[in-house]
Amino acid sequence: MTAITTKPPASRSLDCSDAEWAMRVDLAACYRLVDAHGWIDQIYNHITARVPGEPRHFLINPYGLAYNEVCASNLVKIDLDGNVVDGSSYGINAAGYTIHSAVHAVRHDAVCVLHTHSDASTAVSCLGEGFMPMTQGGFQFYNRLAYHDYEGIALDLSERERLVADLGDKWAMVLYNHGILTLGETVSHAFSRLYYFEQACRVQLDVLATGRPIKMPSPEVCEHTAKQWEPNGRDWEPEADKATRSDTPEWAAYLRMLDRKDPSFRD
Repeated sequence: MTAITTKPPASRSLDCSDAEWAMRVDLAACYRLVDAHGWIDQIYNHITARVPGEPRHFLINPYGLAYNEVCASNLVKIDLDGNVVDGSSYGINAAGYTIHSAVHAVRHDAVCVLHTHSDASTAVSCLGEGFMPMTQGGFQFYNRLAYHDYEGIALDLSERERLVADLGDKWAMVLYNHGILTLGETVSHAFSRLYYFEQACRVQLDVLATGRPIKMPSPEVCEHTAKQWEPNGRDWEPEADKATRSDTPEWAAYLRMLDRKDPSFRD
């Protein structure tokens, strides 16, 4: 099989390790993709990624920049105590620090944490029944979704303990009356989970709007499909790809798309 390559990294102006720079490029790409899909709330929301080899440090967007302005070099590197450690002159979103520092402090299996207030996921977060998986992509969250009650804008650091207690070992969590949180072993996995959750939320709202009876598979089929989505499942992927690739299958295609449209995310 011929490997599909993406554009080589641009020369960088930031003094950091190769691993950190690669993470910065992926995270900046994720911001651009979220923007391209329209899952933005002005300059708010936040996506973070742990710095490779530095478990107490993670990258977050500069406060005040639109998602389509985020690039590899202007991401802000902070520690779990909220201190800027890369000399950046930018500030950060205080609520973003509360939420993301909580997760990064305890979920060492999660490299990336992604939070949005999109219309569809926020609407579902306001429903008493919450998320109703009823699509192929949505079944990956069947009995695998956490919920956290709304406590106001997340500025109280004491909320971190309750947030991570509610999250547990799940990879996605509905923040009631607020939005969604997805986690990933890589940036690409966090984005993939967001993509399918958003898609499933839109379908849920459209189906409920019809007022018609909902056709659902049996619980056994729902559980079977959820397991097919797990990392050791995914039987639709070529074995050679699964053995040699750490990102999701579509991530390289997304990077090529961004390179064609606007490669400045790599700057």
